Amino acid sequence: MSEILQSWHMLGLTIGVCTFLVIGVFHPVVVKCEYYFGTRCWWWFLLLGAIAVMASIIVSDIFWSTLLGVVGFSSFWTIKEIFEQQERVKKGWFPRNPRRTYPWDKEGV
Repeated sequence: MSEILQSWHMLGLTIGVCTFLVIGVFHPVVVKCEYYFGTRCWWWFLLLGAIAVMASIIVSDIFWSTLLGVVGFSSFWTIKEIFEQQERVKKGWFPRNPRRTYPWDKEGV
């Protein structure tokens, strides 16, 4: 894959577009995961990130190796974003899930 893209001088552009798409996909994933599962799903992203980073080391094709690295480190970044998303929900910037109890609901009880 990377040989074809390199011959057309499109490898960097394609990796950039794919990186943009990966980051764009992770944003709604953060919102939905926090809404349905809260912060307890952070370890899913740790596991996904570790697998993707290991796979990026194993894969020899530069295109796929780079994309796996982007997915891996985007997963690691998502761990931080899950906890920040919970703060956004607490501030009222995002909707609360009425079926869940939140840590701040228990404060002062």
